Amino acid sequence: MDTIAEKYVKLVLNVGQYDDGYVDAYYGPEKWKPAELSGDEKKNFPYEKLRAEAEGLLSGLNKIPAKALSEIEKLRQKFLKDQISAVRARIEILNGKKMTFDEESKALYDAVAPVHGKEYFENQLKEINRLLPGDGSLSDRYENFRKDLIIPKDKLDAVFSAAIQECRRRTLEHIKLPKGENFKVEYVTDKPWGAYNWYKGNAFSLIQVNTELPTYIDAPLGLASHEGYPGHHVYNALLEQDLSKGKGWVEFTVYPLYSPQSLIAEGSANFGVDMIFPGNERLEFEKNVLYPLAGLDTSKAEQYYKLRALINNLQYAMTEAARNYLDGKFTKEETINWLMKYNMQSRERAERSLRFIEQYRSYVINYTLGQDMIRNYVEKNAGTEDNQDKRWKIFTKILSTPQTPSGLM
Repeated sequence: MDTIAEKYVKLVLNVGQYDDGYVDAYYGPEKWKPAELSGDEKKNFPYEKLRAEAEGLLSGLNKIPAKALSEIEKLRQKFLKDQISAVRARIEILNGKKMTFDEESKALYDAVAPVHGKEYFENQLKEINRLLPGDGSLSDRYENFRKDLIIPKDKLDAVFSAAIQECRRRTLEHIKLPKGENFKVEYVTDKPWGAYNWYKGNAFSLIQVNTELPTYIDAPLGLASHEGYPGHHVYNALLEQDLSKGKGWVEFTVYPLYSPQSLIAEGSANFGVDMIFPGNERLEFEKNVLYPLAGLDTSKAEQYYKLRALINNLQYAMTEAARNYLDGKFTKEETINWLMKYNMQSRERAERSLRFIEQYRSYVINYTLGQDMIRNYVEKNAGTEDNQDKRWKIFTKILSTPQTPSGLM
């Protein structure tokens, strides 16, 4: 399996030459990196060669008898199969193959998101409407309610720093991280995403936070836990420590973005904030620490917390927007209007969400469906918030072993 793993890494790196952003992270041997292609070379996509390589690796994996493997080796075999299958699918897409939204998500991420119709979202909006009575559209009332909950730009770094340090402190109570693990935060603009973790290897992450749109007081903890602790930074650091270095499994030195690994990464990162802030602990920390740091009045804190909980029930509106837009059922304007109404986004945020959909396509399922799958797996194996020790044991297992979406079902 080691030989197949090495060839998989090299295949991902080769595909990445023709697909900007495909290789999200690589910290393996420098000599495995292929030479950079010229503009003309990039135009000649070696479809047959790359597809044959992927097929050969899958054939080799299928010849390895499962009965000869330990439990973690079986997880490794399935991880490699599903990752390589996704590489093969990406090669097909780069060669011009058209897929529906659901076909693409299944091929790349090993999962298909459930369909939620208008009625589902309308029912959720009724609940929100009860908390925000008044005239005008619901989204306008929501924006008006939280207009004084925007963090001043000169206080953003202090608030975000406090948030990520608290997320780290709470994570370290349950997970032993590699010695010397660290991160750097940068503030950027003109990106289709709200924040991004660029994992560099040796337990170090560059975390970029997009500040072009207003940052509301609930955002720092969500971003800090998602991009940092116990989210992407912790996930990558544990895979590097336990698998790529601990076992010499080189497949974990590369991270192809459009792969089943992204559902595990995004789902666990989204769920992570619930792990470190069970019950009302998030509200208490925001109200007692982050609001004062931002110089904001806490009188709306509890109502805003309740609103955010209800608005979280609208997360699948983004999935439906992407599904309908990419399948040709929504125009751009219809997609923006849908996001404004059913995802409670401002026009500016809806336009940014559309840019994200256009760039990352069915990747959006990894946040919503991924979070639900991780939560369901943790609760099935460790119960609800009453059993924190067991929940952390299961959650840490997800972060530090070869897991796949279909393997969690």
